[in-house]
Amino acid sequence: MQMLETNRLRLRNFYVTDAQAFLEYAANPRVNCFLSDKVSTLEEAALKLQNRSNEDSYIAVCLKESNALIGELFYLQDEPDTFSVGWNFNARYEGMGYARESVEAFFQYLFTQKEARRLYAYVEDDNLRSQKLCEKLDMRKEGCFIEFVSFTEYEDGTPKYENTFQYALLKREWLQRIT
Repeated sequence: MQMLETNRLRLRNFYVTDAQAFLEYAANPRVNCFLSDKVSTLEEAALKLQNRSNEDSYIAVCLKESNALIGELFYLQDEPDTFSVGWNFNARYEGMGYARESVEAFFQYLFTQKEARRLYAYVEDDNLRSQKLCEKLDMRKEGCFIEFVSFTEYEDGTPKYENTFQYALLKREWLQRIT
């Protein structure tokens, strides 16, 4: 991926040297959908980032001044022009507008460089921060999938199913928004 910059942030591929900062937020996922990305050691974090460093679908979000990793953006291309998108940020950097700033640049990149026509995000019903971000980005809430997917289990071993909202945005809607 080409490096993208905003006023305060740099969006780039991951480096293995990001492992300590990645471990800080990936060791204790606050949202169940990130449990599969959980890492427990610096070595696990470095190995995961070594793999991600070669993938353009995972993007490191860093402070421009220090190049310090504060979170990540990612996409999965479903169809030729439809992308599932997501983000995960270190809690220490919440409430500063970094998620919105980086996701706006990310969406611009997907719509203009990757020729996306439609972006969508799945957000669990208890992830209020991501719901609010989707709304600030003018993403449309298209529905709620009841007991859609399970990322974890209850103490008795039965799956805990998540109610999940789907938000979406079309390229033409994005272009109207920024003009």
